[in-house]
Amino acid sequence: MKQKEIIAAALLALSVFCLGWFIKAGIDDFASKDRKVCVKGLAEQEVKADKVTWPIVSKEVGNDLPGLYEKIGSTQSKIKAFLIKGGVKEEEISFNAPQVADLTAREYDSGNRAYRYIVTSVLTVTSKNVDLVRQLIAKQGDLLREGVAITGDSYDNQIQYEFVAFKEMKPKMMQEAIENAQVTAEQFAKNSHSKLNKIVSADQGQFSIDDRDEYTPWIKKVRVVTTVTYSLKN
Repeated sequence: MKQKEIIAAALLALSVFCLGWFIKAGIDDFASKDRKVCVKGLAEQEVKADKVTWPIVSKEVGNDLPGLYEKIGSTQSKIKAFLIKGGVKEEEISFNAPQVADLTAREYDSGNRAYRYIVTSVLTVTSKNVDLVRQLIAKQGDLLREGVAITGDSYDNQIQYEFVAFKEMKPKMMQEAIENAQVTAEQFAKNSHSKLNKIVSADQGQFSIDDRDEYTPWIKKVRVVTTVTYSLKN
């Protein structure tokens, strides 16, 4: 009888121990669920633009509209010849319809003017050979010898540089951003006397492509920032 009491007491003690252990494990697990660290990972890279759009604007002024159209046609031919000679492909050149402004149609026209019409023509070069086009932009003064005056960049007709091969580098940059986030998270875990556990959540990253500076718009800065949340453990 005494032996049965001892066994019963031992089983009771074991049950109490197991119950306590399970409660502690549950509390630890519940507490660890709130132990997280949220960090940002950054990856940056400078690249050269791989596409350029160059609107070439010319204007003619006068009173004889048919004559102005002939001048615009001659100007466009000279610009095209300059581009073809410089290495631009014919399929990279496009012409927009000339735009005519009649000064007499303006509401506040005073009548004191030297000419009636302004005809604006835009010839556009769209090319992936950015270096070649940049060389021609620097040489556009040669057109003055042909009697062609190019109008400076306006707000609506600015030279645009793009980086269209962006999709090809997205996976590698995302990987680099996540690796940088992990380095930051590991340092945080070390400082808090913890260990980094698995990723709880992560976003796809915010990508941006900007000019490196206002003086070199053909150099682009590609940037991605991703946010990663890790769980921590003892």
